[in-house]
Amino acid sequence: MIRWVVVIFLALAVFPFLIPVLQKLGFWRVPGDVRFKLFGQIFCLPFGSTVLLSALVFLVAKLLQ
Repeated sequence: MIRWVVVIFLALAVFPFLIPVLQKLGFWRVPGDVRFKLFGQIFCLPFGSTVLLSALVFLVAKLLQ
């Protein structure tokens, strides 16, 4: 259980630094991603990208198993 907490913590710590790289690769521009401007800031809710990345991680995990 503690391993999953550490993995999630590390993922949340690294994720903000990966956003510009993932945007250059085309993520956060797939259908299903919501982007809106509120009080002068742009907010992105990456629903479609999350599903795509989850499927990719699932496939890699199945191949490594």
